[in-house]
Amino acid sequence: MKKLLRWILAIVVVAIAALIGGSLYLISYSLTPDRTMQAKNASTEADMRANYPLLGPWLDSLRTTGALRDTTILSAGGERLHAIYAAAPEPTDRTAVIVHGYTDNALRMSMIGYLYNHDLRYNILLPDLYYHGESEGRAIRMGWKDRLDVLRWMEVANPIFGGKTQMVVHGISMGAATTMMVSGEPQQPYVRCFVEDCGYTSVRDQFAKELKEQFGLPAFPLLDVASWLCALKYGWNFREASALRQVERCELPMMFIHGDADDFVPTWMVYPLFEAKPGDKELWIVPGAAHALSYRDNREEYTRRVGEFVGRYIK
Repeated sequence: MKKLLRWILAIVVVAIAALIGGSLYLISYSLTPDRTMQAKNASTEADMRANYPLLGPWLDSLRTTGALRDTTILSAGGERLHAIYAAAPEPTDRTAVIVHGYTDNALRMSMIGYLYNHDLRYNILLPDLYYHGESEGRAIRMGWKDRLDVLRWMEVANPIFGGKTQMVVHGISMGAATTMMVSGEPQQPYVRCFVEDCGYTSVRDQFAKELKEQFGLPAFPLLDVASWLCALKYGWNFREASALRQVERCELPMMFIHGDADDFVPTWMVYPLFEAKPGDKELWIVPGAAHALSYRDNREEYTRRVGEFVGRYIK
């Protein structure tokens, strides 16, 4: 009997060790993918010019004239956070804060910067989220704590562009989830609307989907232990990082965009988000669009639809 109990205890200890080890690996794999981020940072300019040829002349012009500028703030933890910004071609109070996706950086959202600055004639500010681009940090935060930094960037953008702005926040992928998380917080009077493009319902939902697809594993118990360890290490957990719950609190208009061929942040996620949002809202399901490619593959229609939506609230 004692031998059997020792065997059972040993199996339990090994199982717990494996669960903790697997959870730590999941956190590292998801929140500190350093090689991927370094490669994307190094190739950003070339990738953007290749995928969006119209950006080259525009970026060159902004740089030549000194219109594209850098600014920094300190995070609540003392880390240096970076953003780029540019005034509109003509003086205006219309301003867009534009939020990038997972492992990306501010310049990888320059196509949306082009939409607002070149086409719609807005001022633009594009932050590097915590741990991304030229911003410091310990790990990716999947939009949850980033929402507080974006709120600060919104407060920075307002005085940069004259102090009486009318502002939209527009994010793609993780940046869209961040935008929705921002939307559930109390807003300043200058904030008028939000645009989210292919954001996830919650970090737990997105990680559960990836855990099943990439590793063939169920969410329980690995994801729950990883969430607990994330809270211990980084101060937030996967369940609280919910765009869905934040959208329920959003009092300002929001446009929802999602490609019907999105298999990374699956298209089904947009429907509960849209239903949860009270008040003014609009939904555009983009035929044939894969993840984060709705603008690239439908530039004219994307620009028209976004311009019409934000134009209802920003004059």
